Amino acid sequence: MPDGVSLSGPTTGVSERKLEGKGWAVGALLRPAAIAQLHQDPGAIRDTEVPFAAADLHEAITAAMALSDEENANERAAAAYANWITKHLSSPKHDDLIANAGEELISTNRDIVRVAQVANHFGLSVRAVQRLAQRYIGLPPLAVIRRYRLQEAAERLREDPALTIAQIAADLEYADQAHLTGDFRKVLGLTPTTYRNRQRKKPQS
Repeated sequence: MPDGVSLSGPTTGVSERKLEGKGWAVGALLRPAAIAQLHQDPGAIRDTEVPFAAADLHEAITAAMALSDEENANERAAAAYANWITKHLSSPKHDDLIANAGEELISTNRDIVRVAQVANHFGLSVRAVQRLAQRYIGLPPLAVIRRYRLQEAAERLREDPALTIAQIAADLEYADQAHLTGDFRKVLGLTPTTYRNRQRKKPQS
C-alpha cells in the first residue's frame, strides 16, 4: 500500500478489509514456507495485521504502480514482488517443502478430514504434523483442515439443494450437525441454513 508494507497473520474467523478512496493496494498470498521465513511465530499475529519492515519492497512496488498503464503496472508490481522474495528468502529446506506439500494436500484433497491422514501421507507422526502447522502456519492442523472443508461445505450448500446439512456434517466427519453449524458460524458468520437460504434468494444470471 502507499503508506507501507504489512504482514497479515492466519485468520480463524470472518475477516474483511474495506478499501476506500483513491490509491492502490498490492497483496500476495504466501505459502507456509514463506510465512515462516518472514515471521518467526505466525501464531503470534493470528487474526491481525502488523507493519513489516521492507522499505526496498515498498519502493519497488510504488515505482511499478506509478505507471500510467494499469495492466503493465500490475505486471511490474508482481515482478517486483517476485524479485524481492527471490532476493530475501532462502531456498526451501526439507521441512519447508513438507509444510508446503501438506497445505497443498489439505487444500486439494476433499478426503482429508483428519490430521492422522496427513501424517500417514508423509510418514510422520501426528505430533510432527502439529509442530509443522504451528511453525509454518500458526494454526493447529485440524483448524487448517476444517477451514478448507468448510469452504467445500459452502460449495455443496450452494450447488446441491437436495443434500442435507446433516449429510455434509457426516461427510466431513463432524460429531453431528450442531458441531458443523458452530464451525460454519465461526468462520463465515452465519449458519449453514441461513447461508443456503441466502444463496437461493440471489437472482440467477
